[in-house]
Amino acid sequence: MQNAFGDSLKHWRGQRRMSQLDLGLAANVSARHISFLETGRSRPSRSMVRLLSDSLELPHSERNAFLGAAGFAPAYRRRDLNDTDMAHVRAAVDWTLERQDPFPAMALDRHWRVVRVNTSAGLILSGAGLGEGDSLLEALFDTDRMAGALDNWLEVAQHMIVRLRTESVHLGGDPVLDDAVEHLTKELGHRLPANDGALPAVIPARYRAGDMVLSFFSTIAQFGSAEDIALSELKIELMFPADEPTRTALFAMAGLSDDQTG
Repeated sequence: MQNAFGDSLKHWRGQRRMSQLDLGLAANVSARHISFLETGRSRPSRSMVRLLSDSLELPHSERNAFLGAAGFAPAYRRRDLNDTDMAHVRAAVDWTLERQDPFPAMALDRHWRVVRVNTSAGLILSGAGLGEGDSLLEALFDTDRMAGALDNWLEVAQHMIVRLRTESVHLGGDPVLDDAVEHLTKELGHRLPANDGALPAVIPARYRAGDMVLSFFSTIAQFGSAEDIALSELKIELMFPADEPTRTALFAMAGLSDDQTG
């Protein structure tokens, strides 16, 4: 007898490397009940499906599939950031990006498509022939272009492989992210630097800009209480200068001095 929910539950428990006891403790139910759900001896209620989704930290897109496997209607929608009922969220994203200027900032979707940029990020991306609506993952496939745009491309690529793998694992496997990892590993694997010795606190990305090299490290912000699929996958990447020459150059490009930033 087919047991779609039980199979899905077992799959995700394996993805999260949790035993039935681990999951039972996290969800405050018995390991025996987890076993019964996986074998089909018990059928979950809608509230149990959502409880297990929380305990397994499922992405919102997969929570709908989890509900569907148990015979329930989906709970989460996927809205466009430009939809009318996303106005407050859109304003928050734009406010964050604008306040980051003259340092670069951009909003990216699940597959690294550029959703929004601030002025500084727009200038830097344009140097690589990229802008809003473009996919940074597709750009990664053009390794020659990336090597021309980034002074430390191999070092950045190594970091990107790890980051993409981590994101894919969180999502339970994503073909787009996995393809990017496979491509980068195949194209650059034999050239990637070895991690010998102590690593720095952050690995900067050094962008070529004319006769300058702009060096950045970044932090990523996400909406912690998102109940929309697209919003839960939206990443806001805030970039900061990794050295004083980069900081000075960014203020100069924006026509500002340090004392004008408040």
